[in-house]
Amino acid sequence: MSKFKDFWDKVKSVKHIEIYIALLIGLIICAVYFTLFTGSGKTDTNNDISTEEFTTSEEYVDYLENKLCNVLSKISGVGNVSAIITLETGFTYEYATDTETKTTTSGSNETTITTDTIIIVDGEPVVIKEIYPVIKGVVIVAEGSEDFKIKMDIMQAVVTILEVDESEITILS
Repeated sequence: MSKFKDFWDKVKSVKHIEIYIALLIGLIICAVYFTLFTGSGKTDTNNDISTEEFTTSEEYVDYLENKLCNVLSKISGVGNVSAIITLETGFTYEYATDTETKTTTSGSNETTITTDTIIIVDGEPVVIKEIYPVIKGVVIVAEGSEDFKIKMDIMQAVVTILEVDESEITILS
């Protein structure tokens, strides 16, 4: 108990202790605020879509088409823009599994059977990875795209935004 009393006497002897305590409380409040409220804003560099929730492939395509049209319409010389994106696949998922291996021996024959069972919690399979759909093709109809430079600007923007090959993009005026 005397160690605590000695420590407390040292703390009380510090000049302007209330300033230090206020700073400490302020730092704790800031740490809690930034931990709770800024952690949800982290995004992936993959088109800033990692924070979006899509229940269907159609919602995902609508989101990408709208985002693409908004960006392309801001290019100098481009008027109205429409975009159509087609997908090769829908969303795919990797599920958590429990692997069980059984080996049986019958005479000189040995048989090994491996069984993978999907882990289910609360009636739903446990998803360990969600894989976004693969884009198959993009068609852009844009006013001003008859100008070669503008067409190339549109092409470069689509390649960059959607991370697709130029051969998968068609631009029409």
